[in-house]
Amino acid sequence: MLRNMLFLSAIALLPAVALAANTDAKPAKKDAAGLHHDYRTFEGGDKVVYGRIGDSYKASLVMYLAGNQFMVMDDLIKDFQKRNPDIKSVYVETIPPGQILKSQILRQGRINKQKTAKNPDLYASVNLNHLRTLASRGLMKEYMIYTHNKLEIMVAKGNPKHIKGVEDLARDDVVLSLPNPITEGIAKFYVMPMLKQNGLYQKLTADFSCKHCWAVPKKTWFTARHHRETPYRIEHGKADAGIVWATEVVYAQSEGRPVEGVALPPKDNMADKVAYAIGDLTTGRNPANAKRFLEYLSTDAAQAIYEKHGFIRATPKELELKAL
Repeated sequence: MLRNMLFLSAIALLPAVALAANTDAKPAKKDAAGLHHDYRTFEGGDKVVYGRIGDSYKASLVMYLAGNQFMVMDDLIKDFQKRNPDIKSVYVETIPPGQILKSQILRQGRINKQKTAKNPDLYASVNLNHLRTLASRGLMKEYMIYTHNKLEIMVAKGNPKHIKGVEDLARDDVVLSLPNPITEGIAKFYVMPMLKQNGLYQKLTADFSCKHCWAVPKKTWFTARHHRETPYRIEHGKADAGIVWATEVVYAQSEGRPVEGVALPPKDNMADKVAYAIGDLTTGRNPANAKRFLEYLSTDAAQAIYEKHGFIRATPKELELKAL
């Protein structure tokens, strides 16, 4: 079984490798995962270059951020550069934060056979313990909470299966797309605990861990990147529903994709637990620029951009830097 899991994991990475090489200013044609969004360099104005991994070593500001905020970056970074025109290039990576921590900061990472910098200027995660791990190694001293999110059920437009809440996900006629518990923080820290508290975990996952695979054959698919795959699977009839961040629904609809969201009650949406934390690395090449970006995140302009994309504003107290 382990051999099969490793094989499936390797297959899941192939689209990322292939698309990382795309260096056009415009994103590549949409596909199942949309992975061309994951590595990009903002060069001021409207110029954005995709997949130029070497920029992680030389950009004026390098950020490795929890992947599910990828849709915010275009507005956010362009506004930041407009206010800070001397910061000529900003390299942004948006993939699962656990993967960033373990495979790109704590050890040498490679993307499309190219080494990627181990010392971004800024790192963000939905798991504060990730930042504490960096602090324990002398790589980070301070952090702040800069936005919040919540869980929602994504369904096809019109909600043809009439899904009203998480209990409906257990129905035999509902095929699911769920984030995998190996690399997706949303799954490990929020979705799986929520399913357990509702008594649905065993039925919907069979207590199985893999990615880009069937956890429960013909019932529950575990994605490699939930925010890329789940909308695709739903709109192509491969899934009826998926648990995602509420912001994923907003983004998918902004693209005109035929999906909608089913809001979850507070006991299930985890909004009181989902907080995005960011801090600057002590080893970063551009500490002054990193500080300027942290200051920018606390502004009304930055908070409004996150809110526009479906995120929940941080409080003024949360936006203050605190010691780890």
